[in-house]
Amino acid sequence: MDKNGNNGTAAALASKSDIPQHVAVIMDGNGRWAKSRGLPRVAGHRKGVERVRDLVTECVEKGIKHLTLFAFSSENWRRPAQEVQLLMDLFLSALENEVKRLHKNNVRFRVIGEISRFGEKLTSRIRQAEMLTQENQALTLTIAANYGGRWDIAQACAKLARRARDGEIDPAAITEASLEPFLSLTDSPEPDLFIRTGGEQRVSNFLLWQLAYTEMYFTPVLWPDFDRAQFRQALASYAGRQRRFGLTGDQIEAARHA
Repeated sequence: MDKNGNNGTAAALASKSDIPQHVAVIMDGNGRWAKSRGLPRVAGHRKGVERVRDLVTECVEKGIKHLTLFAFSSENWRRPAQEVQLLMDLFLSALENEVKRLHKNNVRFRVIGEISRFGEKLTSRIRQAEMLTQENQALTLTIAANYGGRWDIAQACAKLARRARDGEIDPAAITEASLEPFLSLTDSPEPDLFIRTGGEQRVSNFLLWQLAYTEMYFTPVLWPDFDRAQFRQALASYAGRQRRFGLTGDQIEAARHA
């Protein structure tokens, strides 16, 4: 407790920067963007890759250390087979064209999700990109592909259950902290800011555990139109919020002025 009766949590929150350290994004609206222009849906996805490049650049310039993008959910396999294949081809093409640029700009690249379903060629390219960039520190760019928040929690529980079965942990001693090391983003801080483009206002099975205290920002702007200026608006919205994590506003303000 400090001299004003505030605990350490309040002091830590009061000292946080207005710039989030971790931004998570659902990039929604590629197909609708293309359809509104009389283009095939894949044209929207290609335009969306350009926006990813812009967002990565902006994050590096702003000092944001973690960017997590929902590229392909486990539910997206239900889409027409032709579109799924085009998305896989685009993913492979983006890896081939973008990874060297990411590495040059000191960006670490990684993928979370059940990627074995993507096939040997794409899986191999993913692992090569992760190996190449693993020591980079300017930004960690995480792509969630064949990922679902429920899957993430379930696979973490399965790993923890095996440890309990093998006598490595007492089931009675299991807490939230026991599960976290087995989640996909265990080495990243929880997202400070979640952005969803395209007008929908839901998290769609994305980072369900990690988004518990994340600030939400929803915009009707379709992903291919979500440029750097739009991103700055989202950051401005975040900067205007007071994050309390169960504390009162008075506690945070008292710590800020202590």
